[in-house]
Amino acid sequence: MSSESRSLLGTGRPSTSPRVWSALLGAAHPGPALAVTLLAAAFAVSTGLAPGRAALVTAAVLTGQLSIGWGNDLLDARRDRAVGRTDKPLATGELPLPVARFACAGAIAATVVLSLACGLVAGAVHLGCVAAAWAYNLGIKATAWSWLPYALAFGGLPVFVTLAAPGSGAPSWWIVAAGALLGVGAHLLNTLPDLADDEATGVRGLPHRIGARAASVLAVAALTTASVVVAVGARQVPRPVVALVLVAVVALAGLALVARGRVPFRAAIGIAVLDVLLLVVAAG
Repeated sequence: MSSESRSLLGTGRPSTSPRVWSALLGAAHPGPALAVTLLAAAFAVSTGLAPGRAALVTAAVLTGQLSIGWGNDLLDARRDRAVGRTDKPLATGELPLPVARFACAGAIAATVVLSLACGLVAGAVHLGCVAAAWAYNLGIKATAWSWLPYALAFGGLPVFVTLAAPGSGAPSWWIVAAGALLGVGAHLLNTLPDLADDEATGVRGLPHRIGARAASVLAVAALTTASVVVAVGARQVPRPVVALVLVAVVALAGLALVARGRVPFRAAIGIAVLDVLLLVVAAG
């Protein structure tokens, strides 16, 4: 572990100024954090969790995502400075390291408390999901197994939400499988914009090893397979709705495979959105 990661949490409470708050938000990877949190919230509501329990689940996921985002930027601060990442507040100096360390430590503590408040088993599952994401940040992202933490975390998320309901069992296998496939697709799509910067600093995960074009195709394949898995498993969803979604997915997949530029990326995002909607509806 690097000296940067060893000093991740730091000591003492740092002071902040008003302008630091926007930088702190930017370092939390707000887009992915919000997307995963909203997915958990929607899944919690669709599965019939009581409002208080659904809010608790959502809060646990949010703090976990914040810790992952801040931890990522703390661990990557030197790499981001080396490649001139002006979109990274820690790399530009806009966000002081002590502030980020304090926020990250607080998010980790809150995640533990909130997760276990959802139940010991459910909490352990969620903490396992967060640990998988941290393992990615700490080095797995630079290996051919970079997809695995995403698969485990996204596959475990519906398990956590379902088990948070008192007396509830684990979700159906197809929900977990679809979540894992969605995670693999999310990893590939999330990595594509940063392939060059990652390569320049020695990070070579699966997408870097197979190349941008192959990674795009694999992302489309994973997301399309997730659609099929949900369509097969979600027998309670009206068949016309499932058929309509699958037609849209096939159309987007075809577009992603033949188009160039940013179109394949946007088409894959479209498939991911349809997967999430279908998964949430199917869980109800």
